[in-house]
Amino acid sequence: MRHPSAAEFVRAIKTFIVSISNTPPDPETDSTSVQQFLANMEASFRAHPLWSTGSEEELDSAGEGLEKYIMTKLFPRVFASHQHDIKQDENLHQKLSLLQQFIKPEHLDIQPTYQNETSWILAQKELQKINIYKAPRDKLVCILSCCKVISNLLLNASVAANENPPGADEFLPVLIYVTIKANPPQLHSNLLYIQRFRCESRLVGEAAYFFTNMLSAEAFVTNIDAKALSMDETEFQKNMESAQALIHGLSTDYTTGQNIGQSMSSENSESTTEKENEKEKDKEKEVSSVKKNLSVSDLENKGADMIVKDGNGIEEFRNFPYLYSEAGDLTVGDVEDLLDRYKELVLKYVSLAKGVGVGGVSSEDK
Repeated sequence: MRHPSAAEFVRAIKTFIVSISNTPPDPETDSTSVQQFLANMEASFRAHPLWSTGSEEELDSAGEGLEKYIMTKLFPRVFASHQHDIKQDENLHQKLSLLQQFIKPEHLDIQPTYQNETSWILAQKELQKINIYKAPRDKLVCILSCCKVISNLLLNASVAANENPPGADEFLPVLIYVTIKANPPQLHSNLLYIQRFRCESRLVGEAAYFFTNMLSAEAFVTNIDAKALSMDETEFQKNMESAQALIHGLSTDYTTGQNIGQSMSSENSESTTEKENEKEKDKEKEVSSVKKNLSVSDLENKGADMIVKDGNGIEEFRNFPYLYSEAGDLTVGDVEDLLDRYKELVLKYVSLAKGVGVGGVSSEDK
């Protein structure tokens, strides 16, 4: 695109981005406009002398780069731009928060042969990376990586048990379970974003198969009820109420801890007598006891939920170098795996910091 003859492309791309950015959000219209623009631009690439001798791989890479550039620029404007989608995200996240407190593999009729909750955590981690990225393809890769982990685990389990290779009937229940346990914020909006803005000509084959399964998993958990979990209605409602009470209790403990901390600060400033200092120590122990009730998972989930609701949450991610970098931006050798792990760490760190009420986090805090 730096070649002088590509100037017309650069102008067209910039004009398109400005035209979308300056109009009110309309998910369906925006999707149609982006899909048409990507298709037209790729056709223009093929007809242009700059790419006349290029291979299919080079042309495909140019198309991927174009989609990533455009959607990264338009992301704040088109992602979760409709109030209905935002509400769906909140409802789904809250529902999964309740379900993950009591659901077991047996509730989804997952055969004992294929039950491997420890290894499923790997798949959960892949899915939880989805909010790190802005480009549709990168978000889709998180889903594909999650699905491939599940698929490989099921295949290995079937070989070890000398059973037939697992199919969709074995795969989908595990994906549903992993999705509930992972509970990534804004799952609904992420799936809509991929549907609307991933180049249609590239959402095919294996990618289309796994993405369709992810849509099925979302539909299942959105409408989940006692019958879907092979559970008695009374038992289901009791479990949901218990889960709600547990989550509410954690939230109450957290607030209580904050109030105690504020009280401690106030008393400490008013008097420094030995008796009051002794009371302060007792209160510190009480705060410590409250915080011990919150597991790392509880804190991470609480912080992630706060990030979703806090419009400025995404800005705090910008304090961490490399979070939005690509492997090609770095000068060290093969760093893709390191970069992925770093991004996962940052997401977890900011979520935990939010969960314990720490603001303004940056890489210097670690």
